[in-house]
Formats: sequence, C-alpha cells, structure tokens
Amino acid sequence: MPRYMMLITHPEDYRNQDIPQGLLDEMGTFATEKLKSGTLIDTAGLEPTSRGTRVRLSRGKLSFTDGPFTETKEVVGGYAIIEAYSREHAVELATEFMEIHRKHWPEFEGACEVRALEGGGSTPPVEATASHAANAVRASVQVP
Repeated sequence: MPRYMMLITHPEDYRNQDIPQGLLDEMGTFATEKLKSGTLIDTAGLEPTSRGTRVRLSRGKLSFTDGPFTETKEVVGGYAIIEAYSREHAVELATEFMEIHRKHWPEFEGACEVRALEGGGSTPPVEATASHAANAVRASVQVP
C-alpha cells in the first residue's frame, strides 16, 4: 500500500497558545485508531525553529544558520506518515485530521500538505498509544 507524508504547517507563534483539551482528546482517539489499524505509521510534532539549524548549499558552499528563522511565516509543526489505498484516501485522512482542528480550535490557521513517498513500501506501525498521539499534537504547536 502506498505511503504518504502529511506535513502540518502553521504560524510559529501558535506555540505560545494553549491547545484546547477537546482537540487533544479527539486527536488522541483519532491517532490511536489509525495507529491500531495500520493506517498511521508514525507521527510527531517538531520543536520550534529556535532549536533548529539550517544547512544550506549555495554556489557549491555550505552555510549553517541557527534558528529562529525570522523570515519564516509558516513552519512545519509536525508530520504524519500514513498508508492509504490511494491519493484520494490520503486526502480523506488529512481532511479528517484538519476537521478535528476546525471543530475544536476554530481560530486555528494552518495547512496539511499530503505528498506520496517515493518508493512507497510498508513496515510495521509504531506502538499505538493515545499519549504518543497527544504528545505529537502538543509538540507541533507548543514548546514542551
């Protein structure tokens, strides 16, 4: 079954906001169900850009820049790797994911980009736990 990556983007300043408990609860249920079914392979939030480093190659030279990256308006706050029957199925999963945000955090502004992984392939899913899912959501928008 093909694999897809969902990249969740949002303004970095969302890290300073409280995440509604309803979002954490429903996202935990969503992720646990998808992990158990094998649809969700892995998911995690990313640390803020202030803890990141960019390695850039330009004109044959490498440069390194420590975050935060002030020119960045939106950041990748988290990711999910999924297995889906088709691109349409992957988009349905992303829509369900974003609908949970719309329902519980109407002020949320962001996107969920869905892209197929080259080569596809499948491996066993990570251990399905609600805390794993809740931690991924929490980390994608807040500093731990």
